[in-house]
Amino acid sequence: MKQSNVRESALEVLLKIEKDQAYSHLLLNETIKRTNLKEKDIPLLTEMVYGTIQYQMRLDYYISTFSKRPLEKLEDWVVILLRLTLYQMVFLDRIPDHAAIHEAVQIAKKRGHQGIAGMVNGILRSVQRNGVPKVSEIKDALERVAVETSHPVWLISRWSEQYGPEQAKKIAAANLQHPVHTVRVNLSKTSVEEVMNSLHQEGIEATRSENIPESLVISRGSVINTKGYKEGAMTIQDEGSMLVAYALAPEEGERILDACAAPGGKTTHLSEKMNSTGELVALDIHEHKVGLIRKQGERLGLTNIAAKALDARKAGEYFTKESFDKILVDAPCSGLGVIQRKPDLKWSKKQEDIHYLAKIQGDILWSVWPLLKPGGRLVYSTCTIDRKENNQVITEFIHAQENATLDKQLLDRLPLAFHDCQGAEEGMIQLFPGEKGTDGFFHISSH
Repeated sequence: MKQSNVRESALEVLLKIEKDQAYSHLLLNETIKRTNLKEKDIPLLTEMVYGTIQYQMRLDYYISTFSKRPLEKLEDWVVILLRLTLYQMVFLDRIPDHAAIHEAVQIAKKRGHQGIAGMVNGILRSVQRNGVPKVSEIKDALERVAVETSHPVWLISRWSEQYGPEQAKKIAAANLQHPVHTVRVNLSKTSVEEVMNSLHQEGIEATRSENIPESLVISRGSVINTKGYKEGAMTIQDEGSMLVAYALAPEEGERILDACAAPGGKTTHLSEKMNSTGELVALDIHEHKVGLIRKQGERLGLTNIAAKALDARKAGEYFTKESFDKILVDAPCSGLGVIQRKPDLKWSKKQEDIHYLAKIQGDILWSVWPLLKPGGRLVYSTCTIDRKENNQVITEFIHAQENATLDKQLLDRLPLAFHDCQGAEEGMIQLFPGEKGTDGFFHISSH
């Protein structure tokens, strides 16, 4: 595929994300299949799409400096074409400016008319001649950090209130870094050494993780088409997510509830640690997502997972009281801890989403708590870093429940690399993006 076609594909994907709030990773996969994109062109398409989304606010700041018309007065596809081209000019070294500008003008002619093509050419040539404006000249401190790290002002403001301006900037800066890719080895079937050797034979660069014993860090290549992955030797999972199984610490023969289980990454990790003994009840509100849990379990050769479509808020109506040894609530959340992997989240989420989700999270906890045996363990987990969804939800719940206490032994169950995480000694762990090479997660254990 020619580079111009790669850019047109990138433009189409970005337009659908903007208009339909579609998921970037799903759209990219569909586009790659539909256009029969060559293997060598996939990294460029992926880089342009994710990079343009990731730096959207800063790119708009640059464009606004040279555009005679406000961006909201331009058609969506024109703004996105300008962002896409500017991203190549500012952030990618291997594409000459003149080539990127030429292709943008050609696309503008094809999609619009000579006038639009002339405007696109004029703006991009001005950037080429004069360079981009300095973000440091923005006077308002919040706005300056927002533009510099390309995050909505409300998000920088919120994190500043919750963690202080310095930590807020660190979080946002970490979100701009390329995420670390890790896989979890299925120790119920194979060993870390065997999987690592198998991946090396297929040209995948993999090294042992320093954080989690069953984790491998993938520095080059994709594991999803490898023999080992297809045969259930491993699962793609972030190490922050792997911590959940350590926090819950399931034992063989136990009956465990995973209240919000799809797509099944944490469920299958729990099952592997149980050696497929006992019963692991995995719930999700959507039937098609329950199918994903079953599919993952089958691929990994796990036999103790009972997946069921059920709203976790109604679990108390379906299961007998005090019938589970341990419960995992991997609650639906804003996902603000995984912006590194899903940059479109920072533009699609709104503050009101957080308040709505916090209510759901509390309702799930109240529903499943009576199902826990006396002295049992419940782990609450999210992939967000927002205090309202994390600390506030848990604090309110524990204050309202006389028999619920924070589990101060949580630290003893975690790998040594995570012992210095914020709140670990109190039974709460807050992982910030990039802190340990993981996404942002919150885990709490109570009993």
